[in-house]
Amino acid sequence: MKRLRPALLWVAVLAGGLGLWAGHRLEPVPAPSAGSATPPPRPVVDVAGIGDLMPALVLPDLSGAPVDLQRFKGRPLLVNVWASWCGPCVEEMPELSRYAAAQGDTGVQVLGLALDTPDGVRDFLQRVPVDYPIVLETPGPADASVRLGNAQGLLPYSVLVDAQGRIVRRKLGPFEHGEIEGWAR
Repeated sequence: MKRLRPALLWVAVLAGGLGLWAGHRLEPVPAPSAGSATPPPRPVVDVAGIGDLMPALVLPDLSGAPVDLQRFKGRPLLVNVWASWCGPCVEEMPELSRYAAAQGDTGVQVLGLALDTPDGVRDFLQRVPVDYPIVLETPGPADASVRLGNAQGLLPYSVLVDAQGRIVRRKLGPFEHGEIEGWAR
């Protein structure tokens, strides 16, 4: 009789577990009531691809003044999307700054697009100053980064726009030392 007790105990535990599982699985799911709010639909985002014109974007600079990105037309533009809390973004900033300084008034323009807060960007730029313009955007499912083709929403993300305003290259991830020159050709 003593040998049957452990077996009966295991059968009882197994039966109880199956009963709990079945009760949970077979429990009716309540239907939404007529007065309950449904979540808003996700925004439909027009995502630019290679060969497409850069979307019309007007974003604030650090002082809050609107910057129309169409003003950069006429010269190639490298848009680098970053955030002050993004480790790889922080690591590539000196390389981007060096590249921007080497371009002078006729080469590729560099624009930083920070998915960040103004205070976060200001604090960062005090530690790691750059000489190219920075604009701000609030991260979200339809932010400027997504509209520029960053469907995954990962950082850093860079886009090269030709002088006519067409997207010619995209890069997800940081630039290594000396990589930008070859990539932007």
